Amino acid sequence: MNDLSASSRITYGAVPVQPAPVRRIRGLSDTALAWLFITPTMVLLLAINIFPLIWTIYLSFTNYRANRSNAPVNWLGIDWYQTILTDPDIWAAMQVTAHFVFWTVVIETVLGFGLAFLIDKKFRGHGMWTTIILLPMMLSPAVVGNFWTFLYQPQIGLFNYVVGFLTGRPASSFQMLGDVTLSPWAIVIVDAWMWTPYVMLICLAGLRSIPDYIYEAAEVDRASKWRQFWSITLPMALPFIMLAVLFRGIENFKMFDMVNLLTGGGPGSTTEVASITLKRAAFESWRTGYSSAFAIILFVTVFGLANIYVKALNRVKSR
Repeated sequence: MNDLSASSRITYGAVPVQPAPVRRIRGLSDTALAWLFITPTMVLLLAINIFPLIWTIYLSFTNYRANRSNAPVNWLGIDWYQTILTDPDIWAAMQVTAHFVFWTVVIETVLGFGLAFLIDKKFRGHGMWTTIILLPMMLSPAVVGNFWTFLYQPQIGLFNYVVGFLTGRPASSFQMLGDVTLSPWAIVIVDAWMWTPYVMLICLAGLRSIPDYIYEAAEVDRASKWRQFWSITLPMALPFIMLAVLFRGIENFKMFDMVNLLTGGGPGSTTEVASITLKRAAFESWRTGYSSAFAIILFVTVFGLANIYVKALNRVKSR
């Protein structure tokens, strides 16, 4: 009896523990707390991205020179913009840039999609080959530039010996980085070697997103593999391919490090892309106002073309 009464007292006397109420910071609402957390990020974004852009726009209308910071700054209006847009050297640099962007994007897209199509088959050892293919993308551009500069050496470089072995031409009879005709293609080869794996990853994600039941339905309808590729694989992977083209087009339009390491814009101005011209105007001639106007023109060009391309991409995705 005593034991029963004791257990009863324990059972009925237990009081459930209530969780402690969450105390809101006094005087701050939920909206104020949200602004409190995101304000440091917004301030950092303004300091790193927005303010330099606004300052560059201002400098593009002046004769400011970074090496003469104490000199009086005069307002020039749109004079720099008129000078740049009527300069044949600028248009030549833009033409070189367009040539570089076009061929690198085409080669990387074709090779990247082809590699993704093969890797998607999941053959034996495909994981190891995927890792090997991704190695160039993991390297630093400085390492890649120095590595390929050594490979392109006409006397000791491996690239010339391979070409000579395949074509029967003497290895020392041509220079990839010193020839006017070959130097642009030397940069295209290096960029394609380094960034084709990036395109492959995006295309592989598109191929892996296609449901298997679509192919099963096509096989029931006795559609050939070629018909499945053109009617199912390519249309459904097209948004991912276009996304890869967008990313690589933007990156290659502002390409600087690889060109600077391999050729420095030479021989002559054969490989002088827009970024090299901008660097020379800003840090060799110290024409800060002029280079700021050129940077704004490049920014507007990339932003406008990317905006048009994104609209086309959205139309493809909505089909």
